[in-house]
Amino acid sequence: MPQLRRIAALLLSMVTVSGVLVLVTGTPSQAAVSCSGTVSYNKNYGPGELTIYYNSSNGGTNSACFYHQGAAYGVAAPTYVRTYRCTQTSGEGQPCTIAASSSADSGNYAYYAGPRGVTGAANYCVAAEGYIEWQGFTYYISSGRQGC
Repeated sequence: MPQLRRIAALLLSMVTVSGVLVLVTGTPSQAAVSCSGTVSYNKNYGPGELTIYYNSSNGGTNSACFYHQGAAYGVAAPTYVRTYRCTQTSGEGQPCTIAASSSADSGNYAYYAGPRGVTGAANYCVAAEGYIEWQGFTYYISSGRQGC
């Protein structure tokens, strides 16, 4: 019986340590980013669509997704998206001086790339860029500053 208690205690400690490691390695910005919220920017170009979403969590979280549409919907193609927090607080559509950046999401996706986002953007402009390579062309969209 004491042997079973030791094994149970060991397993419990392993689960506890694993749980702590998961909590420590995950970042709040990753947990808060999704392809949902209030749409603050949306643009279509060819078979792609760049959408920026806003959520008031974490001091203002902005995320972006680059969607396939039309004939590209459901077909794997190189797709990319990235989001930025700008240093500026005004000037929608103008170039963004980058204060913070999400990691890029790039791969052969059939439906969309993303979400990728930045936090702490409540009083700052954000920007996003993305593309899809489709039938020999690269359809690139850059939002410029948004949500200012």
